[in-house]
Amino acid sequence: MMKPKNIQLIGTELAIIWEDESESYFPAELLRKHSPSAQNIGEKDILGNQYGGDGPKDFPGVTIQSWDLVGNYAIRPCFSDGHNTGLFSWNYLRELEKKNS
Repeated sequence: MMKPKNIQLIGTELAIIWEDESESYFPAELLRKHSPSAQNIGEKDILGNQYGGDGPKDFPGVTIQSWDLVGNYAIRPCFSDGHNTGLFSWNYLRELEKKNS
């Protein structure tokens, strides 16, 4: 698992320099749209019933206000619309970058 070496907010983008010196830039609107939170993607009970989750939708103008690091595996952005429950693992961010490049 590739870990970040440095994380900064540049304008409205979350910028990450990884251990291998590669760089990734994630617009706040993209991260908010693809938040892996139960609010965004829903959750299933033990019987497999799906609850909640509107699916990805756009959040024009949303910004990142701050973030928390979660252990050694994820970041939890706090967005300007109050959303702060999505845990973005380093692997998830790399996959999101591949899908949106």
